[in-house]
Amino acid sequence: MKTQPILSNLQLELLKLYANNISELQLLEIKLMLAHYFAQKASDAMDDIWESLGLTEQTMIEWTHEHHRVKNRT
Repeated sequence: MKTQPILSNLQLELLKLYANNISELQLLEIKLMLAHYFAQKASDAMDDIWESLGLTEQTMIEWTHEHHRVKNRT
């Protein structure tokens, strides 16, 4: 017998919200807010990695000039 997975705190909070019948426009706005929130979190994490590795704008420029392709050997 399989047990149902426990819902996360985010899922539970969203279920409370969805118990209210909201318009399609409001639903879209909420989806966009969530997308923006998680995109910002990803961007912040990348900034942390960038900083911890000591990368600079010059590093990015240098990367655009690198070639790592291997010729097809067939």
